[in-house]
Amino acid sequence: MRTALRTAIATALVAGVAITAPALTAGAAFAAATTPAPKATAAAAAEDVPVRTAQLAGGLSAEVYAEGDQHPYYTATVVKGGRTLGELKAGAGYGGKDAEVFAGHSVTLNSEGVVTATAVDTPKGTLVRTETLLTGTVAKIYKVNQLDYRAELFRQGSPVGVVEANSRSAAGQDNGEFFVLNQDGTTHNWIGNIAPNTPGLYRLVDGTVLQLAKKDGRFGLQLIENGKGRGYTYVNGARAVWTFGNAVVVLESDGQFAAYVPGYRNQAAPKPVVEAPAPVTTGECTVQQVVPSVFGFGWTVTLTNDLEKGPKAVLTDEQGKVHGTADRAHPFDGPVGLKIEGAGTLAPRFGQRTQGGDTPFRWTSFPALPKGCEKDGSTASPAPSATTGTNVTTNNAGQTSVVPKGGVAAGAEFGASDDSTALVAAGAGAASLAAAGLGFVVLRRRAAAARV
Repeated sequence: MRTALRTAIATALVAGVAITAPALTAGAAFAAATTPAPKATAAAAAEDVPVRTAQLAGGLSAEVYAEGDQHPYYTATVVKGGRTLGELKAGAGYGGKDAEVFAGHSVTLNSEGVVTATAVDTPKGTLVRTETLLTGTVAKIYKVNQLDYRAELFRQGSPVGVVEANSRSAAGQDNGEFFVLNQDGTTHNWIGNIAPNTPGLYRLVDGTVLQLAKKDGRFGLQLIENGKGRGYTYVNGARAVWTFGNAVVVLESDGQFAAYVPGYRNQAAPKPVVEAPAPVTTGECTVQQVVPSVFGFGWTVTLTNDLEKGPKAVLTDEQGKVHGTADRAHPFDGPVGLKIEGAGTLAPRFGQRTQGGDTPFRWTSFPALPKGCEKDGSTASPAPSATTGTNVTTNNAGQTSVVPKGGVAAGAEFGASDDSTALVAAGAGAASLAAAGLGFVVLRRRAAAARV
């Protein structure tokens, strides 16, 4: 391959010139201008040392050599992982450029010695688009078939992982940045929103309640609806991704999980659900209780039940600003979405909703009046107060269902209760993932996740 070198050596031997092996250092070529070296030695240096090494996409590199004396041209030796894949030649009698496909990339060498590489379609899929993620990682999305998409991820031209969604969504994670690829080729990308790996109940920004549990060394999540667990799905491998309603949730193998709700302006980490505070007697026949609101994290409703004045509900945000009120005289605040039913009875209930129209209310019973405060001749029965140590949530039909602490078995049924204390979300800070620098590791989801 190095014909010029062999010619120079042969010429020198015929002429009787002694051949020495020069030890060139950086910049030695410039110093040699004052003391010309034998032509054979200069040829050896030019042939043995590449003029440049180009780092290419897909983990490829190319060593570029300048060749020829009277008719100069370039050669490029393409390498990946220490293995030589082939050689390109361009210039002089080899033409203006030379191109071949190596490891899924078309590598081109031109007559100026410049080497470039671009990804090409492979039997594994057709490139449909390229996305740049929040931290600069580039995702190349390939369609393999109707319900199978693959994302190849690169950072500064170097591959950092592959995510493949075959019939199910799949996810990658890198230092708290999440990338979800769905089986239809759509994607989600966010940073943070991470909950710790402490088993228990958690509430998402859209009100969805999930329960985290650990069994046989594996973590799993289940949806809680109307007080019932819908069955755990456990993570296999590094991580798993599921959709609960509109919420996209990624569960790591160490139990930490992150949630993202498309369309919500203010994203947040899942917050632990804790016990609702018990009703507090504030007067001889007055009782008060604070319950969470459906309007967002930190928003609450103060329910006051007074024998003489009747029930009253006050909606406040996390700064304590009042946004709506309903009472006996005005039991329906339509613009806000607050309503009291049975305002003239001993067992009123409070409804709230974030949208109008046919959107159902979420109902919560007012705390029961203190014992002995019943009106003479009244046929109404007061609703029992909240049970200390129990989390409960309400359904849209006015009934309530108990959500026990700890694990809820898959498909477990819970009897309805008259108590209606709603779930309260505590403001716990989001934990950081412990496994830093994991990168977007390969994850392929081909079958339904294991249910235990």
